[in-house]
Amino acid sequence: MDGPAIITQVTNPKEDEGRLPGAGEKASQCNVSLKKQRSRSILSSFFCCFRDYNVEAPPPSSPSVRPPLVEENGGLQKGDQRQVIPIPSPPAKYLLPEVTVLDYGKKCVVIDLDETLVHSSFKPISNADFIVPVEIDGTIHQVYVLKRPHVDEFLQRMGQLFECVLFTASLAKYADPVADLLDRWGVFRARLFRESCVFHRGNYVKDLSRLGRELSKVIIVDNSPASYIFHPENAVPVQSWFDDMTDTELLDLIPFFEGLSREDDVYSMLHRLCNR
Repeated sequence: MDGPAIITQVTNPKEDEGRLPGAGEKASQCNVSLKKQRSRSILSSFFCCFRDYNVEAPPPSSPSVRPPLVEENGGLQKGDQRQVIPIPSPPAKYLLPEVTVLDYGKKCVVIDLDETLVHSSFKPISNADFIVPVEIDGTIHQVYVLKRPHVDEFLQRMGQLFECVLFTASLAKYADPVADLLDRWGVFRARLFRESCVFHRGNYVKDLSRLGRELSKVIIVDNSPASYIFHPENAVPVQSWFDDMTDTELLDLIPFFEGLSREDDVYSMLHRLCNR
């Protein structure tokens, strides 16, 4: 498999072409996050590229198309932010196993990896938290991973309050070892990778209806609106993170999630969040 198909990630505007991500930057959905700046780069090493897409669902008669190797989720246009996309019926077999006794009664939080919890690069980073070897076409490449500030506190508290699931559009050969190093507490009850996404109009979409959980008790935390276009009403958008070590977004979200964990369903509180 070619290098560009390994990881889904966003280009850091501060970086040159030696950096690992491909072309484009994801944008968040609601005013709770700062307005994102978009950038494009010809480099597609290790990452998927953005493509323009329409948010309407394809006609039922449309034949299935194999996704290209080079692809990445993009952002929604402002006018499309609250539109709910028609989705297929849930499968007979869900992506997640039955809820464990430990998590019974808890809401399910789906958490993205790249630019939400970490930022990764082929370019050597002096202060990298992890260096992960990844094999591409028989050659081992070193991936340098930076942890977002306060990610440890965020994950520990989320694990106490929710059933947490890692869901990334990256491939497991990269994301699984990163999750091993990142999640020292066993917060993630399950890990879902690119093959669990729905390839829809040039984007890898995380279809929450396929999880096997009641949607009114599911939240997705992601920096890419294209990742949750089927269920925008379930999303807590975050700003894409690259290397700002003064960032406090994850820390600032903890009180919000503490309140959300006590709600009967997620929609009323998330609606208030996105209308601020």
